Amino acid sequence: MNDSVHERRTELLGPYVLNHLTGSELAAVREHLGECAECRRTVDELTPVARALAGVDADDVTVPAHLEELVVRRVGVRSGRRTRSVVLLSAAAAVAIAAAGWWYLRPTAPLEPVALVQQAAGVSAEAAIVPHTWGVEIKLDGSGFAPGQTYQVAVTGPDGGEVSAGSFIGTGTTVLHCNLNSSVLRADASGFVVRDAAGTIALASTFPRR
Repeated sequence: MNDSVHERRTELLGPYVLNHLTGSELAAVREHLGECAECRRTVDELTPVARALAGVDADDVTVPAHLEELVVRRVGVRSGRRTRSVVLLSAAAAVAIAAAGWWYLRPTAPLEPVALVQQAAGVSAEAAIVPHTWGVEIKLDGSGFAPGQTYQVAVTGPDGGEVSAGSFIGTGTTVLHCNLNSSVLRADASGFVVRDAAGTIALASTFPRR
């Protein structure tokens, strides 16, 4: 098989794994894959990308102009024979566009600042929560947590019970930014606590009643 034929078949691998080929193009790619081990490896590597894109409708995604221009420039800098690496770059760019598009489409969740009623010596922090249908998300920014030490975070319910919201590692004087999630619904959540490795409360918060 000459280079020009191989190039045409290689350019169809992306649409192939996305199930966008029909008729003669589909038949030609299938025949080519039976003969070309390199392209079979490419398909194997592109298949997870196709799965990630399966639920994305390009017509529903608005891509920022600067990002689209960047991707086109990156993918279009070469001409001639499309190597396997360029095909993979194109797929990665598609994933980046899809992810960025969904990020821009995602509705902005309301941030609700919450009061911090207890902070350990040297700890400086502020927090806000986001009510989701699946539970409460805590957005915590702070410093003064012992570097390298693991801190456990829990959301408290109205009965005083605690449900884990995850953990983070202290960064000392460097400000950390954490997104922590719990399965407690906003209506049932009354606050959160942060405990150090010894179980001592390093930070505590209360939520306004709803």
